[in-house]
Amino acid sequence: MIASSWTRLYLGIGAVMAAFLAFLFWAVPRDDSGWLWYDPMIPGGWMAWTFPIAIFFYAIASLLILFTLLAIRYPETPRRGLLQIETTRGDRLFITLLGSAFINLVWLFFFGAPLTWPLILCLVYAAAVFRWV
Repeated sequence: MIASSWTRLYLGIGAVMAAFLAFLFWAVPRDDSGWLWYDPMIPGGWMAWTFPIAIFFYAIASLLILFTLLAIRYPETPRRGLLQIETTRGDRLFITLLGSAFINLVWLFFFGAPLTWPLILCLVYAAAVFRWV
């Protein structure tokens, strides 16, 4: 692909992602007092799709899209890191997401909410995984 094709692709995907994010904000329930951030976005639905849960899944989908584009645009060869296994960007993303889930679960078990500190710990963990694994 030529450079202008990549630019159009990036802009198109960015526009679709921005439109979907705008839709999520539009779907947040409201009443006279304002936005109800933690109320279900689909009343009576089988899952409590609140705005924070929707943003979480939006972030995961955005990461998957970004990493797919990176893999197509800038192919890489697997590298050996601290674990002595060959990993690619996608492998390191999976290791990061899995480890972050366990960090948050352990934090909830021992300390409960809020999850501000484990979020910071997960970001440090992600940086370490992408650097050394």
